[in-house]
Amino acid sequence: MNSNGREKTVVICETQPVTSEGIRSTLESCYDLKLVGTASSLSLGMEMVKNLQPTVVLIDKALGLQGVLDWLGALRMEGKITAPVVWGVSMNEAEALRMMQSGAQGVLRKTVDPETLLVCLQTVANGTSYMEQSMLQEAEKAARHSRSNLTPRELQVVELVEHGLKNKEIAGTLGIRPGTVKIHLKHIFEKTGVRGRYGLALSGLKEKGLLASSPM
Repeated sequence: MNSNGREKTVVICETQPVTSEGIRSTLESCYDLKLVGTASSLSLGMEMVKNLQPTVVLIDKALGLQGVLDWLGALRMEGKITAPVVWGVSMNEAEALRMMQSGAQGVLRKTVDPETLLVCLQTVANGTSYMEQSMLQEAEKAARHSRSNLTPRELQVVELVEHGLKNKEIAGTLGIRPGTVKIHLKHIFEKTGVRGRYGLALSGLKEKGLLASSPM
């Protein structure tokens, strides 16, 4: 049982039945996670989440990138306590960040070994977000650079970048020009040593202790 008395349960939303069976076998050796259902479509997966209220749902990115992003948004709107983990045969850094910003609590590739999959599911079930180590190289590099020398306005810009806002949206939120946002970002990158919005967003999650990863 977890801290709120609920058993830690898992639902799989997967395109390949053979993969679902492989995950089932893997979970059978795990004492603290129990598989309670499998679905082959996003709609059926959402139905299972509503009915079974699992601790974690594992979603196949092959169900469609935009469809999965919309599904994550719908899950968040529903206010469900289920934590989603998205995995796929291919997953680039930009896609991983979009998944996290849309509500995913875990992101990893299907090339991981069973042990890493279990670590991801257990980490997310315990309330911490998780991302595969190979997707975190930029964030690890940024972790060596402090944000303490950023101005209050620069920190505001960083916070909005972490939430996935574009330059125009940041400008509207802060009441400044998009060109001013670009200048702020240039200074932020110079001060932190981060290169790109992806690294900036992920380093923020790491600094706040909201993101775990597998060992190298």
